[in-house]
Amino acid sequence: MVNDMIKSMNLVIVESPTKARTLTKFLGEGYAVEATMGHVRDLPEKRLGVKVTKGQSDKATFELEYVQTERQKTNMAAIQRISGSVDQIYLATDPDREGEAIAYHVKELLKKDGKRIVFHEITKHAIEEALKNPRGIDMPLVEAQQARRVLDRLVGYKLSPLLWKKIRRGLSAGRVQSVAVRLVVEKEREIEAFKPVEYWDFLVTLDKLTVKLLDKINDKDQAEKVEKDLRVAEYRVAGVERKEFRRTPPAPFTTSTLQQAAANKLGWTAKRTMQVAQSLYEEGYITYHRTDSTNIAAEAITSVREFIVNKLGEKYAAEKAREYKTKSKVAQEAHEAIRPTEMGREKLDSANRDQERLYEMVWRRFVACQMAEAKGVTVTVTVTGKNNSEYKLQAKGETITFEGWYKLNEEKEKELVLPEVAEGEKLEFVDLTKEQKFTQPPARYNDASLIKALEEMGIGRPSTYAPTLSTIQDRQYVERIENKRFKPTPLGLAVNDFLVANFPKIVDYEFTANMEYGLDEVANGEKKWEPVVAEFYGPFEDTLKNVGENALRVKVEVETTGEKCPECHGGDVVVRIGKFGRFLACSRFPECKYKANWQNKIGMKCPKCGDGEVIMRKTRSRRNFFGCSNYPKCDFASWTKPVAQP
Repeated sequence: MVNDMIKSMNLVIVESPTKARTLTKFLGEGYAVEATMGHVRDLPEKRLGVKVTKGQSDKATFELEYVQTERQKTNMAAIQRISGSVDQIYLATDPDREGEAIAYHVKELLKKDGKRIVFHEITKHAIEEALKNPRGIDMPLVEAQQARRVLDRLVGYKLSPLLWKKIRRGLSAGRVQSVAVRLVVEKEREIEAFKPVEYWDFLVTLDKLTVKLLDKINDKDQAEKVEKDLRVAEYRVAGVERKEFRRTPPAPFTTSTLQQAAANKLGWTAKRTMQVAQSLYEEGYITYHRTDSTNIAAEAITSVREFIVNKLGEKYAAEKAREYKTKSKVAQEAHEAIRPTEMGREKLDSANRDQERLYEMVWRRFVACQMAEAKGVTVTVTVTGKNNSEYKLQAKGETITFEGWYKLNEEKEKELVLPEVAEGEKLEFVDLTKEQKFTQPPARYNDASLIKALEEMGIGRPSTYAPTLSTIQDRQYVERIENKRFKPTPLGLAVNDFLVANFPKIVDYEFTANMEYGLDEVANGEKKWEPVVAEFYGPFEDTLKNVGENALRVKVEVETTGEKCPECHGGDVVVRIGKFGRFLACSRFPECKYKANWQNKIGMKCPKCGDGEVIMRKTRSRRNFFGCSNYPKCDFASWTKPVAQP
């Protein structure tokens, strides 16, 4: 990447080689673009790196030790050599706290003045404008990043040894991650405490339409009586209500809503979404992908409205430019929502499949946000069925009179046109169906719903959602089960309960959200970082000492298979979770070293060989599939869950 022979007058420093290549295309001669390959220095990996000193009034100050890895030293040494032969240095790292911190540390290490330039999209126009308007390092942003880093380091390095002592060796804790685990645990306990309630659904087919019974039927005896009544009832139209509706399009994507949409529509994890979005940004296809703002630049609104008029027709454009209010209290309005950098680029021809799919989602969402409302009519027909009792039934229909932004909607709205009926009209009974149902427990979190919950609580920020979800899985506190839902492991339950009992503030939703707001106030220059960290650290340190001395050791429950160890015959075969997921081991470990692969059985025999069990497995890319436990002797495989034949 680095070429010492470059005789450029200007050096532009970015984080990644991909971003560097894209910038080079726009800058041309006179500029060298070099990549730091991420952070250039950080707190040490294997020691705390934060010296806490208590001053007057018990207020703490924090002295930080920044170090470089060998790779960081090598990268910076090469950039240092080039920087000696240029007239101007531009620090063009990402437009957020992490990017600002990298720019600050680069400048400190180079010991040479550098101008900070910021752009939210990698386009020729955006870069030229940034070069015309350089600024200094935004120190409040740097301090906000530093404060978060210190908070997370203090929690991780101070709390982890205590978890080793009180629960199990090798454990670690994190400030935001622990709150995410608590959400998953509490949802699981809601599910466990849920008691299903019986109810019955009735659909009655009449000569002109099918109606649903609105009365609540809660047991079998009542259902049988209702069925008898409905079969001989006299049916009349009690009312016909027509309502016009207008539906506005959703706001353009933020980091959170993009991750939620990719999880729901593409089945992607938050980590995968951010990796693909990062590549789209660095290659110049979309604006910066870490944002909680729904703000749109005026030029972008003009451009998209012109595109809509020229491509689809004037009637498809919103009457006036549509603005969206950002829900987040602390969103930076200088940032934009995620949008395409060029409106005419509807699809990516030279990109990989993942890039194509995510880009198309971004493009559709952004164009739709400036399109006209969808219009239509909902029709509600109410029917009474009279016999010994009077029953209320209903049918609902919907017609679209103008599709508006629905024209770009990937899942077309389905129309259900009801036949014309008049109030008082008699309808003839044809048949009915009844079905016994039970209320369902709340669904476990998936990527989309967990990110949404964190965002709504004010916990985490655009840059933290994906790493938070990855971390709680890597630490084996939660696992993905069927349909990619999160379930706490026995270890996750034990760690959560220990933290809730002994460190209630660490896992308190409101406290964690307020800490985030405090960091945002630092970023906005409204607070200094040390008092914000000190306010947290003082009580935390006192609790840490008390728990270390007084809390009892926790015994972690393990999942048993009901089988005896085939090697020592004395221990039980239990399910443990390691770096690569679940595996089987002897409960007498380390005395007995028995280990075996864990098989996620679904409770049916292989439909091909009839001998092996169908088990859920994973591809190298971690995608779930179903195969035979007798593989490679039997090669049965299916992407979808097989169903036993009657």
